Amino acid sequence: PAFPALLQRVAEVYAAKQNELTAQGLHLLAALADTLPKANNIEVMLDDTPLALAVSQHKDNFDRANGGFGSAPKFLHPAELDLLLRRSQAIHDTDAANFVHFTLQQMAAGGLYDQLGGGFCRYSVDERWDIPHFEKMLYDNGLLLALYSDAWQHGGNPMFARVAAQTADWVMREMQSAHGGYFSSLDADSEHEEGKFYVWQREKVRQLLSEEEYALFAPYFGLDQPANFEHHTWNLRISAPLKAIAQRLNVPLEQATKRLALAQEKLFATRERRIRPGRDEKILASWNGLMIAGMAHAARVFERPDWRHSAQRAMDFVRQTLWQDGKLLATCKDGADGHTGKTQLNAYLDDHAFLLNAALELLQAEYRATDLAFAVQLADALLEHFEDKQAGGFFFTRHDHEALIQRNKVGQDNATPSGNGSAAQALLRLTVLTGNTAYQAAAERCLKLYFPAMQQYASYHSSLCSALAASLQPPSLLVLCGAANETAAWRAAVQKPYLP
Repeated sequence: PAFPALLQRVAEVYAAKQNELTAQGLHLLAALADTLPKANNIEVMLDDTPLALAVSQHKDNFDRANGGFGSAPKFLHPAELDLLLRRSQAIHDTDAANFVHFTLQQMAAGGLYDQLGGGFCRYSVDERWDIPHFEKMLYDNGLLLALYSDAWQHGGNPMFARVAAQTADWVMREMQSAHGGYFSSLDADSEHEEGKFYVWQREKVRQLLSEEEYALFAPYFGLDQPANFEHHTWNLRISAPLKAIAQRLNVPLEQATKRLALAQEKLFATRERRIRPGRDEKILASWNGLMIAGMAHAARVFERPDWRHSAQRAMDFVRQTLWQDGKLLATCKDGADGHTGKTQLNAYLDDHAFLLNAALELLQAEYRATDLAFAVQLADALLEHFEDKQAGGFFFTRHDHEALIQRNKVGQDNATPSGNGSAAQALLRLTVLTGNTAYQAAAERCLKLYFPAMQQYASYHSSLCSALAASLQPPSLLVLCGAANETAAWRAAVQKPYLP
């Protein structure tokens, strides 16, 4: 009864104060318009001042005790960490590099990371990465897969290689559809309890393992400490160095490593028999773009053709299913009967930008003419259907989208990189590959639009800062031609160093 009364009251106010409401609506529209970046009447000259500012602002927000940025709840911020790693290489900033490596170590050691099955949860509810919100998102893991691969290249930490391998294997095992596309997410709960699939009773672990295995496993994953989840169960996190535990038990490190791996396999096999969290089986163009890029990037770094094939299958699915009559669609629901489900919704800026970047990553892993052609189609669609030709930058929706109260342009990064930052980066890379300067011009118009904001709030625009760095110092292009057996040594040599 309350809602009909509310509707009646709305109708009465509208009838009595229509002019006043119209004026208020116009004020609201003006306020919304003020949130959009404005084109500068003065020609903007791009320089590297936002890059130094971004590093400085990120350093001010470092959590030097636990890694990451800020306090709980603690999110992953892959775009920000990626920028810091890139800048640390460019300007030889050891402090920034050390912070990125420390953060990635803390995240991978924590309960945020699935220590048995691979993959990261969405965020940590505490500052120490101990207890996560147990939902696993495709986009987080795609971005982190690329980042951990880069960090391994940069510093050679074997933990980062292990995390990349486990995450890639989890994606192919649990998140890739029979048709090739990647599913969206895994729920946090099963049997109506968050985390139930992932946490353990200590006595259950003791029963599953031999005495020797438990003696290693318990201190390594924190089972010798008080329960860390709901006061009665344990969410596994690395709590002590394996080398120290092995020395205390007088076990050779190599033997301890094998014993720990066997214990993990036993628990993983037991966990696989539990009731699983639900899986969101939508296949989203944008999130697939992030995972395809991450998988292709990791495949190139670690020379894993199986990962590359996974990424290519996903890209082929997107191109064959979601690209229809020269237009990209945003989503597809995999059919329960084994057939591809319904595709729908015109794709947005992020869909095009993330997939364009993914196509370029695939081309670096292995050249396929279909990927280059698709990259050009996506880039042309960005310029034709999304770019603001007057002010610069890219709208979130197409020019022929239904009328909205406001067409947003998103420059700040969120859980995913901004569409404008990703588009600018990808267009600059495609310029190097194709020689088409129209792509570079669009990217630079975008950067000039956001440059005033970047000069003040650079840390909120990490993706755009990465694009700015690429604009100021364009990457080199090296083309390897010849039979695969002849170019293999060259490819391995080129891919060995971290060259962002």
